[in-house]
Amino acid sequence: MTRIVHCVKLGSEAPGLERLTYPGELGPRIFESVSVEGWQQWVQQQTILINENRLNMAEAKSRKFLEQQMEAFFFGEGSEIPEGFTPRT
Repeated sequence: MTRIVHCVKLGSEAPGLERLTYPGELGPRIFESVSVEGWQQWVQQQTILINENRLNMAEAKSRKFLEQQMEAFFFGEGSEIPEGFTPRT
């Protein structure tokens, strides 16, 4: 049976995630209030942030930045768009 959540990203009811996707305190918040589609949108944004900012995920500073962006993406004003980024068409 599919779990339904009110997705904070989509602003509507949608199928929820099947499992926790992130550790720590942020993980359960995401699990309870982000849909599968909302999470997929984050994965795309995360990829942009990692590539455009040339983040090294082995560094704690990069992981902290990405976590802050994730929280802003779902529960704040939204994640930042890297300067000079233009999406491919």
